[in-house]
Amino acid sequence: MSTRKRILDHLKSAGPASAGQIGLVLGITKMAALQHLYLLEEQAVVERRSKPGARGRPTWLWSLTQAALKFFPDAHAELAVSLIDCLQESLGPQALDELIKVRSRHQLERYGNELASAGGLRKKLEVLAEIRSREGYMAEVEKHRKGYLLIEKHCPICVAATACTGLCREELNVFRQVLGRGVRVERTEHIVTGAHRCAYLVEVATTVPKKTRSVRT
Repeated sequence: MSTRKRILDHLKSAGPASAGQIGLVLGITKMAALQHLYLLEEQAVVERRSKPGARGRPTWLWSLTQAALKFFPDAHAELAVSLIDCLQESLGPQALDELIKVRSRHQLERYGNELASAGGLRKKLEVLAEIRSREGYMAEVEKHRKGYLLIEKHCPICVAATACTGLCREELNVFRQVLGRGVRVERTEHIVTGAHRCAYLVEVATTVPKKTRSVRT
């Protein structure tokens, strides 16, 4: 086990600690502990706050951030899949479909409130990407020759989405509705099917007039 992982494990079990305390527990010097802590701080998995010291000099106490939780076992994904299976078994697929639609309605309300003041398609996509990033999707917007790409580099619900494809279907519908009429949204890459990211092509819909047949008189 690496020294940095041992530091994270100690902070997880013992709570906030100084570099000196961490070094003593791990059997390394305070300076060596600080070097590892600074690197972990750059990765945003630890943070520090000052505590008044004995002679007026503050002592820095280090603790974990929310981002550090990824280094520890998490059964949320397995629980989600288990609940999906139990719901389908006990109430049937229609109940699961209704539950997904309720989730979509909540998303629409939240997303719609934040996009309400955004003007223009680009701005709306940027706001949507910010929302999705807060939810863990690592989203960003890129210009595309046909319009824009909404890219999501991570899927925090991938295990559940693999077990229940309706989640991805409804999220695509949410994007289409929240971006409004006159905008076409198509998924071009999909993590669940093996791609390294999800990507959505977003473009202004154009109506192509049908060709009219000439009538001879």
